[in-house]
Amino acid sequence: MSDWNPAQYLAFADERARPALDLIARLPNRSPKLIHDVGCGPGNSTGFLADAFPMAKLTGLDASHAMIDKAKKAVPKAKFSVGDASLWSPSPEADVVFSNALFQWVPEHSRHLARILEALKAGATLAVQMPDNLREPSHVEMAKTAIKPAYAVKLANAVKARSPLLSPQGYHQILRPLCSRLDIWRTSYHHLLKGQQGIIDMLSSTGLRPFLDPLSPAEREAYLADYKKALRQHYPEMDDGLVLFPFPRLFILAVK
Repeated sequence: MSDWNPAQYLAFADERARPALDLIARLPNRSPKLIHDVGCGPGNSTGFLADAFPMAKLTGLDASHAMIDKAKKAVPKAKFSVGDASLWSPSPEADVVFSNALFQWVPEHSRHLARILEALKAGATLAVQMPDNLREPSHVEMAKTAIKPAYAVKLANAVKARSPLLSPQGYHQILRPLCSRLDIWRTSYHHLLKGQQGIIDMLSSTGLRPFLDPLSPAEREAYLADYKKALRQHYPEMDDGLVLFPFPRLFILAVK
């Protein structure tokens, strides 16, 4: 895929903030000294961590150069680097490894979560949030639209861009033997958006990227028109022209 677009991503900063803030509020260690923000994006989650823990040393990792450039400006006190989460390991001194909406993009992500948890010192926390929406109509219709003859060849690999999440029981089976405490929960956030176009705008910087990047501008316009039409049956506009867009997310909080 092309590099991430920080401005497009941050257009829905409030919606993206809620799960990060909810996860930060559940961290058991309220005086961490070293926090790693893995998949830090443009630094929005790193900023929330800096506000919550002003005395902590912060590092941020992301695969996108554009996102890291934005993050360095957003949180000057943190140390940021470009890197691949599947190759990254935490410092032995880390108190918290925090990751907001990254690992759903990482192949074999459950194996990497276990690897990172195993590397932590006793008492340290792995805190992860991942969108759990591949079975939602918004994402089912992405895939259905992609197999239309006009797009099928170019989008043959689009549905493989994200790793399906395990069930909560699946993560429990893998992570529970490695930690002293494990909490797993799922929350659906209902975002108030400006019609079906608002859904497209929100997803264009994330879930839709694998479906849009391979297409020419004309094909992209046609794909989005077909996709928008498919969304209408699932997300009807209310009297004020707005839609409530359910967005489920899975949370994992593991203490070594």
